[in-house]
Amino acid sequence: MKRKDRIYQYVKDNTEDLSQEELEFGGGLTTSEISEALEIVRTNVSKELNLLVREGHIIKLEGRPVRYVDKGTQQWKPLTKKVVSYKETNLLSKNKEKQISIPKSSNDKDLFDYMIGSKGSLKNQVEQAKAALFYPPKGLNSLIIGPTGSGKTFFANAMYQYSQNKKIIEENQAMIVFNCADYSQNPQLLMSHLFGHVKGAFTGASEAKDGLLMKANNNMLFLDEIHRLPPEGQEMLFYFMDNGTFQKMGDTGEKVSSNVRIVCATTENPESALLSTFVRRIPITIQLPAFSERPAKEKIQLLKLLLSIEAKRINKEIIIDEDAVKSLLGSVTYGNIGQLKSNIQLACAKGFLNSMDNSNEIHITMEALTASIKEGLVHLAKNRTELNEISKYLEPRIKILPKDSIFVNHEDAYELPYNLYEIIGDKAALLKAEGLDKEHINNFITTDINLHLKSFYKQNQMSYNKESNLTDIVDDEVITLTKEIRKLAEKKLNYQFQDNFLYAMSLHLSSFIKRAKEGDLPISKNDNLEELIVEYQDEYQVALMIKEHIYQKYQMDVPEVECWYLTMLLASLKQENTAGRVGIVVAAHGKSTASSMVQVVSKLLSANNIHSVDMPLEMNPHTAFDLVKDQVIAVDEGNGVMLLVDMGSLSTFGPRITEETGIQVRTIDMVTTPVVLEAARKTSLIDNDLISIFDSLKQFRGYSTFLDFDPEELPEKDLLEFNKPKAIITICSTGEGTAKQIKEIIEAALESLMDDSITVIPLSLIDVDQTIQNLAQEYQIIATTGVVKPTLDVPFIPLDELIQGGGADRIRDLVGANLALESTQVVPILTKELCEDYMKGYFTFINPHKVIDVLWDYCQIVAEEKNQTFSNSFIIGLVMHIAGAIERTLLNDTMAVVDEMDNQASDYYDAVIKANQSIKTKLNIDIPEAENYYILQIFETEKQK
Repeated sequence: MKRKDRIYQYVKDNTEDLSQEELEFGGGLTTSEISEALEIVRTNVSKELNLLVREGHIIKLEGRPVRYVDKGTQQWKPLTKKVVSYKETNLLSKNKEKQISIPKSSNDKDLFDYMIGSKGSLKNQVEQAKAALFYPPKGLNSLIIGPTGSGKTFFANAMYQYSQNKKIIEENQAMIVFNCADYSQNPQLLMSHLFGHVKGAFTGASEAKDGLLMKANNNMLFLDEIHRLPPEGQEMLFYFMDNGTFQKMGDTGEKVSSNVRIVCATTENPESALLSTFVRRIPITIQLPAFSERPAKEKIQLLKLLLSIEAKRINKEIIIDEDAVKSLLGSVTYGNIGQLKSNIQLACAKGFLNSMDNSNEIHITMEALTASIKEGLVHLAKNRTELNEISKYLEPRIKILPKDSIFVNHEDAYELPYNLYEIIGDKAALLKAEGLDKEHINNFITTDINLHLKSFYKQNQMSYNKESNLTDIVDDEVITLTKEIRKLAEKKLNYQFQDNFLYAMSLHLSSFIKRAKEGDLPISKNDNLEELIVEYQDEYQVALMIKEHIYQKYQMDVPEVECWYLTMLLASLKQENTAGRVGIVVAAHGKSTASSMVQVVSKLLSANNIHSVDMPLEMNPHTAFDLVKDQVIAVDEGNGVMLLVDMGSLSTFGPRITEETGIQVRTIDMVTTPVVLEAARKTSLIDNDLISIFDSLKQFRGYSTFLDFDPEELPEKDLLEFNKPKAIITICSTGEGTAKQIKEIIEAALESLMDDSITVIPLSLIDVDQTIQNLAQEYQIIATTGVVKPTLDVPFIPLDELIQGGGADRIRDLVGANLALESTQVVPILTKELCEDYMKGYFTFINPHKVIDVLWDYCQIVAEEKNQTFSNSFIIGLVMHIAGAIERTLLNDTMAVVDEMDNQASDYYDAVIKANQSIKTKLNIDIPEAENYYILQIFETEKQK
């Protein structure tokens, strides 16, 4: 039996019969338990368990430690009685009891007649559309412009239905729809979809294919997000508009003709987003208004229409209170009708859940709305004129009836592809049959509603504002309070806080308010904290103002110790690193070698103290020196610069730059991406100076990604560190509220990695550095995050980055780098063939295969003369530099003579001259004295290490 099968069978045998109570009280198997029982190495067990989870054979239970059970334990047990579907009991029976006669729509009226605003704000647009469709002989191409969610797709459908009603287009076909954004990253495939292609037109075109222009012959083609069509595609399309013919991709033969009416749509300004030659081919431009530009009467009509669609879907009357209507209308801030529709779906779903026992109607009140929708009432109240205008058309309650005559466009991006109410009804019936009370049922299903809608709109790329991630954690009311506090604090402290203020302070306040409501506030004083407050009197005064602010808003007393925590939080958010960091310059041969490494590291660690210099092979060394010096000056913050180079003359620049600029520079050669990553990580720590970073990098041996040796063979100190459990530290002012919420975010990120070996530890700001040092004795700390950066030699993730989403990726990257041992053991790999391979990539005029032995002997001669052993990286760099000196000599482009050059003063001069003689003998090449200067500098630099 295979290892994976043994593990699966063991889990199945020991968990498939667990009861619900046993699961709730710790049932299931941990990785360690399985490892011990089957005598399989724990890492191998973890690997196979994760594979079994992905394959769906077993289930991973939440919590720490992570436990695994057979998938059969999570299936619903047979019910004691049959649970009838909600649709079966409510909808079908209701239809039998009460038949509502609704007349079918007549062909005498088209969709334009039912369109809200067709006689008002959309009157001109409707007339434009009709004129475009009727214009002889084949109509006019049209461009619909409007913001996201304004109804562009709905309007295009109305044009199509109108053209069918008027016999312009045959009724037995459907409009051809294509969203250019779907293939915006692959222009070739996009144009293939539009124009078609012949066999062999491009890689993968194994057979000929007709495009949409051919399929839309004698029909209408709707091109949404037309601004995503590349310029060459726009040119091909306007040629078709002019001539009615086109060529398939790859076809050089006859042109193909097609009779197509084209309607395009875009959210962008066509003057800037489209070719002017393309825009000129579209004579009809239809501008749709934003929701905010619609008159009050139309806004209410749109709301009633959308409610009617939901009423029809539920087959119940909907009663909605006046304030709920105002909240919904005011909640539309960015997404227009699309946003209104999603908010109405959310409100109706919650109203439906609360009215499950009522077979005739659902009632939507302010209490049923989410905090963000409730905020719409406040938003609307700020515009007194609009509020008064809307109030004219409202009654205390509005009743909405289900109407079969409503047109629902199922191609609408905001239209749910399923009946959410049937899902809610069936799940509620199931939970009720299991014995859950109404409160628990509501809690379960409210979560489901949010997940369904958020997942759907995320898939459909519905935009949310920048604070949407924070509103998932903190109430809008607290966010508003935090913004007020920020203004107050900035004015009092005369200081401009960063964006992380909103995240750190709102999370802290949210946690405090929650604890206060639960009666769980700290009353004991902290002597250490009280002493620290003396140093931050200005921040303490702001904390007292915040205390008063909270009392006015919540009638809630803030204890003195909480004011101290607020003081420390303000101080930590205000602190700046005035000392400056050590800068980094990466310089390497090649057109993009250095910049590529810097790009990777900057993205991974968000480092902005790192610059790059690429040195193409044809670049003169003097030019390279000037470029490196300029970047050193640019990146220096007063604490010196680490110069990371690959080899050759670049490794000699450091001392000269220090002499000319006064900036302390230390050089590390044979640079790799891990070296740059480690340097950036070290410089991110405030207390690290240039010398300590330099010494640390000299000892750095890279990050091993595979455990190629037995950990037991490590030195005792390294073995102890290897065996420590890993931990991530989260920091807030108290260590209770924000830090624990951050912990949940991190644990969610770790959950996606299926790694249960990392502990997340929340800490208070008080004595945080000392506490972390104590924890480091027990844990291998791999990262920190929170409201303040501790003085610890590990990566730090800012709070705002963590909440906005990028931090989760950072955590995955950092954890991924720590999943294997960071070994200090390196297998020596140094051969002539390796040096030869390096040379092939860098030199043009010398033959690496012929000169490698000469260069190898050169190094050996110097080593023997000086009775010295050189490192692997030094030998490779020296070989490459001398190869460059030989090529420059052949091209008569040698290094310039340096003023006051005294080569004979070097301890290595005689050894180098002897080695040069071997080149003279074997290759008949004399190395110039200026080149000797730089060779000697390489040895002198190595000597100083």
